[in-house]
Formats: sequence, structure tokens, C-alpha cells
Amino acid sequence: MSNDWHKSTKAVHSGTKRSQFGEVSESIFMTQGFVYDSAEQAEARFESAGPDEFIYARYGNPTVAMFEERIAALEGTEDAFATASGMAAVNGAMMSLLKAGDHVVSARALFGSCLYIAEEILPRFGVEVTFVDGSDLSAWEAAIRPDTRAVFFESLSNPTLEFVDIAAVSKLAHAHGALVVCDNVFATPVYSKAVAQGADLVVYSATKHIDGQGRALGGVILGSRELIRKTVEPYMKHTGGSMSPFTAWIMLKGLETMRLRVREQTASALKIAQRLETHPNLSRVIYPGLHSHPQHDLAMVQMGAGGTMLAIEVKGGKEGSYKFLNTCTVGIISNNLGDAKTILTPPAFTTHQRLPQDQKDALGITPGLVRISVGLEDADDLIADFLQALS
Repeated sequence: MSNDWHKSTKAVHSGTKRSQFGEVSESIFMTQGFVYDSAEQAEARFESAGPDEFIYARYGNPTVAMFEERIAALEGTEDAFATASGMAAVNGAMMSLLKAGDHVVSARALFGSCLYIAEEILPRFGVEVTFVDGSDLSAWEAAIRPDTRAVFFESLSNPTLEFVDIAAVSKLAHAHGALVVCDNVFATPVYSKAVAQGADLVVYSATKHIDGQGRALGGVILGSRELIRKTVEPYMKHTGGSMSPFTAWIMLKGLETMRLRVREQTASALKIAQRLETHPNLSRVIYPGLHSHPQHDLAMVQMGAGGTMLAIEVKGGKEGSYKFLNTCTVGIISNNLGDAKTILTPPAFTTHQRLPQDQKDALGITPGLVRISVGLEDADDLIADFLQALS
């Protein structure tokens, strides 16, 4: 029955497990372990635990299982593994798949911590990584080899909102037997079609739109049951990157309202981008929902909407962007995104600070660039605030 539900219904009901008390809101099972009725039952469970049988919180927990089942239903995957943070999900997805001697092709436009894994961690363990311009299909085609084990990319790059064509890159990767790992956080589960477009593993930082209210760190890896339970789970449960039950409960509550929040934020982001697009104190406005975005057509095919994020380049470089940031009164300066509050970030000096200058230049991360994660405030209030700051 649940397979026939629309996403809004799945976001409220999928994966629900009720105790003998018949609670309405999901229970938080704050326990690290579980009691067995007999020694024989303990032995049997360690040999092969059933879907509602648990051993240890690092391996699984009823509240965490509810979140995993619900987000998998929304994403359209067979299974999911919830992690302690978004970066635990990225690290877990890559490290569980790879071994010394493997080859990976990665988009160069990555969040700083993702780049650290690709540039520093994987080569340390004997994995060769080739970086390409994620928007250039010919570069992917040239880089993917017969020994390529996986490709990795952010479907919509942080912070310059550049798309990787999931379907086209997946086709190239699968032709060589490589798996596709897609960090889909900017697209959000609301607009995601990544699995249908060819991704084998989809990764989210649940800290962002899934929670949506700045309360907790979390992440999730989604894919086939075979990949999740036979490849991802053994690595994650033995290295300790599992999600806590309380965090899982927060994320369950976030899923219930996520579609409403994200759609409202997307509508506001489009309105703001349209109003700022011709402002004389801005060098550029980057938003996939604008026809001026060079990949607007791909955005509409891949997501069907522009999303909750935009970026602006303030004239005057660092001084100009800092004056803008320090004069805004509604948007707050921070480095999270997908929050109910509008968050302003100067990526060149914060989230992408460690990138060498030549890489910043190549990716368009200029001193004047400001990333804007649009919240749930009234769009007209945000526009008024940005206009007064720009003036």
C-alpha cells in the first residue's frame, strides 16, 4: 500500500513502528543495547537479525530504522543507512566501496571537506583520484577508465550552483562498470530524481533541508539493499559513524514538513533572484531557476525547479561583500544551509577557504561571492533587506 502513496504521505507515515502503547508521534528508543529472552535467542540474532530485531545501537535502532525506511521511501531506493553527519555519509559511501588500487573520477567543484576526502584521504589508502570539470561531459568520458571503480560528484555544486548531468555521467560510468555516488544535498529529496537518472548511491547531509531548523548533525546514504546492507553497513557499523536515536527522531519530524518548507523556500529564492538580477551593485546573480543560468534547461529536467540556494557576486570584492553581509538585518551570517532562517556565507573565506587561489579562480569562487540559503521569512522582507544592504 505504501508504495502507492504520494511523497507527502510517505513523508508522514512511511516506516512508522509503534510500540505496545500505540503512540502517535514516533518513539525515541534511547538505548545502546537490547535484551534477549534467552541465550539461544542472542546467538540467533548475532547470526542473522531480522528486520525488527536489534543488537546494538551502532548496528541499528528502532527510531533510526524508522528514519531510514522513511527517507528511502521518499528517495525511491530500496534501503538507506543513517549516519552521524553528512560527511560521515560521504566518507562511508566512498571508503566502503573502495580499496587500494582502485580509480575514482570526481568533479573538482566540491565542498571543502569532500575535497579533503578525495584529495587527501583516498590517495593515502592507495586510491587514485582524477578530477574533472563536472559540467564537461567530454572530460568525464576521457577520464573514466576500465579500472574506474566509482565516480563522485555534487549534482549541484557548492557554492556556484553548477550542474552535473546525472543521467549522462551515469551512462558513461556504467558503461565501464563504475558505480555512481551522488551528493545531492542542494537538490534536496524534494526535487531529487537521482536514482531514476542513474545514481547508485545518493548521499545527503540531513543537517540541511531534512532537519531544516539547525538542530542536529546527520547524514544518510541511500541505494539498493545489496549495496547498503552488504557494502555500506559493515563499514559504517564497525567504524562508528551511525546516527543517534534522538537525532533520528529530529530528522523524522523534519521529514514531515520538508516538502512544504523546501517549496516555499524555492518560491522565495526565485523571487529574490529575479529582483536582484539587474542590480547595479552586483556583478552576477547565480540561480538555476533564472533563464540566464547557463544550465537552466538541465536544471528543469534534472530537478524541475531552481532550488533553495542562490549566489550573488557583490561589486567591490571582499570589501563590498563584507559591507553587504554586515549591513543585512534579516539574513544571518553562518555556514549551514537549508535552514528555516536565511543564511549568508562568504565561501571564499569560510567553507572553501582552504582551496588554493587558482582553484577558487577556476570555480568562480571570488572574494565578492555570497552564498544565500533562502529561509522561510517573507520574500519581500528579504528583498527589502538585501536592497538596503546593497545600497
